[in-house]
Amino acid sequence: MTTVVKSNIKGARLINSQFFNLNAEKQERIINGAMKEFVLRGFEKASTNEIVKEAQISKGSLFHYFNNKKDLYLFLIEDAKKAADMVLGKINMDERDIFKRLSGTGLVKLDIQKRYPLLFDFLRSVAVEDSKEVKVDTQQILGSILQEGFSKIYENIDWSKFKEGTDPEKALHILNWTMTGFAEMQMSKAGALDRDGAVILKEWESYSELLKQAFYKEGE
Repeated sequence: MTTVVKSNIKGARLINSQFFNLNAEKQERIINGAMKEFVLRGFEKASTNEIVKEAQISKGSLFHYFNNKKDLYLFLIEDAKKAADMVLGKINMDERDIFKRLSGTGLVKLDIQKRYPLLFDFLRSVAVEDSKEVKVDTQQILGSILQEGFSKIYENIDWSKFKEGTDPEKALHILNWTMTGFAEMQMSKAGALDRDGAVILKEWESYSELLKQAFYKEGE
C-alpha cells in the first residue's frame, strides 16, 4: 500500500510520500519545472506536459507523486511559504539601518534561490492568481504573508538617516529592484550553487554603498 502525506489544508490533499524519498536533485527538478510553468502561464493554462518535460520525468511519475495539477500547485505554495517564513525569521528588528538589515536577510534569500531560482517569483504569481479552483486554498495557505513580510522588512527603520525630501516609498522600490536584479545576476553566474556567501556579500556591499550615497545624508 502506498504511504501518503496529508496536507494541512482543510479538505486534505494526498501526496505520495515517495516524492520525499527521491534524491534532492530530482526533487528540485520537479519543483523548479513546475514553478517555472506556473509562473509563466498561471494555474489554469499551466501544462503538465511542459512540467514533466522540464523536470525530465514521465507524466505517470508526476501523477504518482501528486494526485493532480491542483495538488502539485498547492504543495508548491506550502513549500514556498516555509522558505518565505525562514527569510522573515532572519530579520534583525533591532537593526535600524535599512542597508544592514537587507544585507542580513539577502544572503538567506539568495541561498534559497540557488536551489529554487523562481521561488519568490512563484509566490508573487500566486498572490495575483484568480483561478476559482485554487483561490480559496491559496489564500488559506498564504494568508497575508507577502504584505506582512514587506511591512516587517521595513518596520522600525531609522528614516532620519535619509536625505530630506527623499520619498521613502520610491526609495524602497529602488532598493527592492536593485536587490532583485543583484540576485538574478548572481544566479546567472557560472557555479552559482557553490559561490561563497562572504564573496557575494562583499559584492553586494559595493552596490549598497552607491545607494547609500544617493539616499543617506553625508556622514551616515
